[in-house]
Amino acid sequence: MGLLFEEIDIQPSAIGEISLRRRRIPALGERDIYEVKLGEEFLMSSMFFDAEIALADLGLAAVEGTDLDVVVGGLGLGYTAVAALKDPRVNALLIVDYLETVIRWHQQEKVPLGREINADPRSRYIQGSFFDLAVQEGAGFDPEQPGRLFDAILLDIDHSPRALLHQSNASFYTVENLSLMARQLKSGGVFALWSQDPPDAEFMHVMEAVFSRNEAHVVPFFNPFQNGEATNTIYVGVRN
Repeated sequence: MGLLFEEIDIQPSAIGEISLRRRRIPALGERDIYEVKLGEEFLMSSMFFDAEIALADLGLAAVEGTDLDVVVGGLGLGYTAVAALKDPRVNALLIVDYLETVIRWHQQEKVPLGREINADPRSRYIQGSFFDLAVQEGAGFDPEQPGRLFDAILLDIDHSPRALLHQSNASFYTVENLSLMARQLKSGGVFALWSQDPPDAEFMHVMEAVFSRNEAHVVPFFNPFQNGEATNTIYVGVRN
């Protein structure tokens, strides 16, 4: 049996100290659990990834056609990116993350899914602020192709539209800025968003003001700490 706890890396960042840890909980079996923390706040754990996969599955299921160009906002432990790459219709995947450290963990394969992302020629890392790139008219997510349009934008950064990693992110979840982001979607393109909270009626009104078709999917998963079911939410909006 390996170590029960290991701090793999810890680095300063513009938004606080970020760390990657690996642990084992004997009561839950022999598998390694990877965790990302920002200061004392947990950002991601490999114990709970059902909804991160559902973000890609539900978002891409709402897109018609082939040769899809996709953006993932927020790399985390890589679950959404890898799930998107499993869709054979995906032609190119841009993975946007603000933290160079998180991208480097994947490039150096310090997290298990880094190898899958690195081995797939369709994927490319973009270091930058998703929220800034989302609203920059004429520039956009791809520095190599300004103004590029996408079939899907899949976002998992904040805990929810209300529970934010940083208060400056709040302006994104408005009609004005979601509309700016939607200009980077092709006709029929999809915006999908992960949230830890139940469906939020007020945010659904914002989505409905921007997108022509909208759904809030509740994704259940087993939480061993609660010995019961927990849920996350995936919002999906389709542009005209």
